[in-house]
Amino acid sequence: MEINVLNSVVVVLLCAMTAFISHMGMAVFHDGIRPVIPEYIEGRMHRSEMASIAFGLSVGFIASVGIGNALATNLLNPWLLFLATDIIGIASPKKWIAPILGGLWGILCLTGIGTVNAVLTGVPIDLIGALGQLGTYVVTGFALFPIIAIIVQFGMKKGFIAAVATILFRFVGPMFSTISGDSWTMLVGIILLLAFCIYEDVKNKTHLESDELEGNVFSERVARIRKNLPFLMAAGALIAVACNVHVFAGSDVTMFDLSKAYALGNTAESQAIIHTAAVNEFMRALSFIPLIATTAVTTGVYGVAGFTFVYVAGYVCPNPIVAALAGAVIILVEVMILGYIGKYLGKFPSIRSASDNIRSSMNTCVELALLIGSINASCVMGASTNVGAAGGFIITALIYLINETTGRKIMRMAIGPIGAIATGLILNILHLVGIVTLL
Repeated sequence: MEINVLNSVVVVLLCAMTAFISHMGMAVFHDGIRPVIPEYIEGRMHRSEMASIAFGLSVGFIASVGIGNALATNLLNPWLLFLATDIIGIASPKKWIAPILGGLWGILCLTGIGTVNAVLTGVPIDLIGALGQLGTYVVTGFALFPIIAIIVQFGMKKGFIAAVATILFRFVGPMFSTISGDSWTMLVGIILLLAFCIYEDVKNKTHLESDELEGNVFSERVARIRKNLPFLMAAGALIAVACNVHVFAGSDVTMFDLSKAYALGNTAESQAIIHTAAVNEFMRALSFIPLIATTAVTTGVYGVAGFTFVYVAGYVCPNPIVAALAGAVIILVEVMILGYIGKYLGKFPSIRSASDNIRSSMNTCVELALLIGSINASCVMGASTNVGAAGGFIITALIYLINETTGRKIMRMAIGPIGAIATGLILNILHLVGIVTLL
């Protein structure tokens, strides 16, 4: 991650804007905070209570997923920036204080992550290089989430059918197209999930022409989101620019690939990796539409990054100016069609219900992939010393098992990367005192 004037200004403005829209109740990143904001806006909750809830829901993600992934990839991420600006904005007593504190947080993240990475790069046992293993299987693992969601929602029989079809297309699809096996896996899985949802509602006659989501309260809250459109578009533009200037990655599905691509410089291989990452991010965004749209139309509070298509725009646009325009237009289109999406989801309740299953399935798949990647990274670090790969493995495995047996103090998505980083630090300390030697 290169720190220059442009990158610094973009990150500061982005954090200032997201803190401001959080303070005003226009948009937040954390899905769990979104339903709380109407309670404050409608006078049923004090700001201090809302701030306490936001802090409790987000601080664990910031300290684990946010910081851990930033150190592993040398890229900023939504958990590090936006969860913090959720808290900063909500907790700020005045609307002019929120953007100032948000901007200061952006500066702290830029300088802090860069400094820590510079320090870790200079240690005898290569920690930063080994952490490149973390993302080896993230995309492949993530692509499996529709199958898990189908099993959870529709049972093992349909899950088995989906698994067989998905694996078949994964192996055969690349033979007849330029689409990667992982993209085929995700595409087929999503299509089958939607097909099962629609079939279930048609069979049970629950796909009724319903205006439920277009009723008074929902129409009012969609109108509130549209009223805030200029600020939401500005946030979308800044997010797209941050992605475009290579300081920010939108999700754990793409950040490891992007980190690798940016390290290669402006090469054909780098562009191919970025293109693949953009496709995967696009598929992820499609999968999140039910969740984000449902919470948006029921609360009147939008997501900071909308449906997250702005990430894709940032990755593929040729320059920051085009990225800014694309990001703003994407948010505009999303908000204008939000009511129609909500109405459609109202007709197919199974698709709406699938949103929670999609989210939990995504987390399960990414957790597994990150754990395997983290163990690989730890083994690489250990293999460069006299303790061997098994020595690196045992430290990370022990950290993981202690976390599991003590009530999972650190979430599974974060424990793998944290364990790998801790393994690197422990091995370097042991090397410093003479217990571990380099081969």
